[in-house]
Amino acid sequence: MTRPFRRLLIANRGEIACRLIATAHQLGYHTIAVFSDADQHARHVRLADEAVRLGPPAVGESYLSIPRLLAACQQSGAEAVHPGYGFLSENALFAQAILAAGLVWVGPSPAAMQLMGNKRQAKLAMLAAGVPCVPGYAGEDQSDRALAQAASEIGYPLMIKAVAGGGGRGMRLVNQPMALEDAVHRARSEARHAFGSDELILEKAVVHPRHVEFQILADTHGQVLHLGERECSVQRRHQKVIEESPCPVMTHALRERMGAAAVAAASACGYVGAGTVEFLLGADQQFYFLEMNTRLQVEHPVTELVTGLDLVAWQLRVAQGERLPWQQSDMTPRGHAIEVRLYAEDPAQGFLPQTGPVIHWRVPSSIRIDHGIQTGDQITPFYDPMLAKLITHGDTRADAVRAMARALSQTTLLGVVHNQRFLQELIDHPAFMAGETHTGFIDQYQADLPSLSAQCIDFDSLALAAALLQQVHSQRVGDWGRQQLGEQPRVLRVGERTHEVIVETAGAALTVSDAQLPGQAQTLVLLQTDAHHCEYLQGVRRLKAAFAMLHGQLLLQTCSGAWQVADVTHAPPIRQTGAGSGIVLAPMDGAIVDVRVQTGDRVEAGQLLMVLEAMKMEHRLTADCAGIVNTLLAGKGQQVKRRQQLAIIGS
Repeated sequence: MTRPFRRLLIANRGEIACRLIATAHQLGYHTIAVFSDADQHARHVRLADEAVRLGPPAVGESYLSIPRLLAACQQSGAEAVHPGYGFLSENALFAQAILAAGLVWVGPSPAAMQLMGNKRQAKLAMLAAGVPCVPGYAGEDQSDRALAQAASEIGYPLMIKAVAGGGGRGMRLVNQPMALEDAVHRARSEARHAFGSDELILEKAVVHPRHVEFQILADTHGQVLHLGERECSVQRRHQKVIEESPCPVMTHALRERMGAAAVAAASACGYVGAGTVEFLLGADQQFYFLEMNTRLQVEHPVTELVTGLDLVAWQLRVAQGERLPWQQSDMTPRGHAIEVRLYAEDPAQGFLPQTGPVIHWRVPSSIRIDHGIQTGDQITPFYDPMLAKLITHGDTRADAVRAMARALSQTTLLGVVHNQRFLQELIDHPAFMAGETHTGFIDQYQADLPSLSAQCIDFDSLALAAALLQQVHSQRVGDWGRQQLGEQPRVLRVGERTHEVIVETAGAALTVSDAQLPGQAQTLVLLQTDAHHCEYLQGVRRLKAAFAMLHGQLLLQTCSGAWQVADVTHAPPIRQTGAGSGIVLAPMDGAIVDVRVQTGDRVEAGQLLMVLEAMKMEHRLTADCAGIVNTLLAGKGQQVKRRQQLAIIGS
């Protein structure tokens, strides 16, 4: 159904909702936001012309509830619905329900969504359309025996994928037969929780390919174009971290071949609107269909910057029946664009999603930043951990990379743990700067990426932390000159390590010495400070840092990293809760979805105890030592908080 409309309901939240609202307002539409109780003060709610409450924070009672979204449309007088990405954006039943209600659906037809959303059916359709596909198994027999037989015929390594899924959920890489059974069980469980279906397909794993996708735009008059490619090879947990356009190794001939395949894929399902056809590209320049995303992609801004088009605007125009005014020959990329995704996650803990407050958020004004957060927000466990996207553009790839490195260094986020430093390490890596990327990039270069392991704070940052804590405790931040002379011993804890220092004040200068390493000292002079930023002299260097206090700890962001520093000089000893302690803590806020043991059970180190679900991912909680389960403190279905005790294992 295509027809003019003015009142647009955005069935999403966060960054993408804010992005859609911006373009909709530029085009004169009246925007209607929806929100859960966790998002009642969110940025997208504030930006929209009006907003409708959906329900409690749980996605099943809010953003994934078709009845509640339909009710919101009726209550607000919406005439059209844009689903954004994630949530129900690729749900054919939702699209059909919107159309049945007499509203305009800003997206492809439910039939196209249903076809391309089922990996088995999509692969068969692509083979029929002559689109190259990876060898694999997409049979209806889903028994363990059938999958094992298919795996032996395909050969290892192979990929397990959820038929109904995407975004890395329900996906596993299996390198040898003995790992297949467990991988199938875990993929089924994750797919069932994420998509409501535990059907799987198997595919031959293409070793170290590039992940290259083509942006499709099609109207209701039969015109189907591709807008060039994006490379999205740098990934963790099968989810993209960095995207760019054009692909560094793309040639004109290869772009024509891959683009033609992408157009054929879209044409085969009668596609309308903006969509993406994803491929794996081998070193031999052979490519294979991966999947089609029947929605706007997270990484669409890089295509917008190299084409000069607003894809959201064209989604809205196509939904009203407008024709695309170009031919394929008009689509030529201009310059180079790069996007990085800022996540609330801890790279040192396997990219574990994080929750917490946004105490201070400051971004450079010189680049494009798509985000949905604001100072004062609370990052909850209910939704995807992506916070923002930073996008740069330059005449050359080197220009775009250099601009991104500077933009990351100028971005400040205090409060929730995030991956900013990790992104900086990726952008600065020589292999990335040379364009030598593939889907195993992070694994290959993990030794070169310090953020992937718990880091010991550098002494310069430790000295600044000691100086700032000294001022905070004296309630005279910024008034270093009136500090009394004398030496004060301090014990600072950063992560699991403690550091003994001596702080000595002399006029405007403050000297911090390492109590255990004679000769290790740093003298600082504060020049300027406000609530969250300071400038200081360190020798002949004038430096900047950002800081905040949270629960008695100093959050510090310097040019060398981000740290949480606590003054434990007078604190009592803390009970050991690290590896081998037998105390199992929740790594983050979430819900217990499975418990595998009972009180009194004997367990071995590494044995699965329970499964925590948070931010659309399952996290396996295992025993850190052998022993007896003395106490179980959480049950299936229970909501738990970060660092809450879940179980105690005794000898």
